[in-house]
Amino acid sequence: MAGLIQFVLGNFTLTFFVIGLMVSAWRLMRIQKPLSAPLVTEALFKWFLFFSIGVSCFYNAVMHTVFAETAASFIGWANSPFQYEVGFASLGFAVVGLLAVWRSFDMRLAAILGPAFFLWGAAGGHVYQMVTKHNFAPGNAGVIFWTDVLLPVIGVVFLILQRRQEKAGISVAP
Repeated sequence: MAGLIQFVLGNFTLTFFVIGLMVSAWRLMRIQKPLSAPLVTEALFKWFLFFSIGVSCFYNAVMHTVFAETAASFIGWANSPFQYEVGFASLGFAVVGLLAVWRSFDMRLAAILGPAFFLWGAAGGHVYQMVTKHNFAPGNAGVIFWTDVLLPVIGVVFLILQRRQEKAGISVAP
């Protein structure tokens, strides 16, 4: 059980992504009208923003500020003042992500693009650490690395789907 808890908390980006999928499925099952592509897209996108951006970035902010030593160790680094900068950047992304859940396409665009560049930059840093320092710590080369790469891609796909549906006049997004 301790190993499962450690996996869930250590791979929080995957954990919150899965929770978002589960909440989306639960919300879609409760809809009384027939499901449509716009309804499914909106449910998935809304809960992706809430959990994979908002809650995940808030969790990251707490880990890099309140538990900075633990976060640094998990990544395979020494603790440094830059932990707090990462933490407060994550807090900003969390706030924008949570606000974007019930907002317009433009707000959602900001909520995806800011963290996307941050996460892709972090992924590049992880690759650099793997190649030059042989740092294969779980927080550098594990699930976190892959979600740093893939979650922004998923967010961009949701943006594209929402924009196409809006242009076709069939969007249910706010």
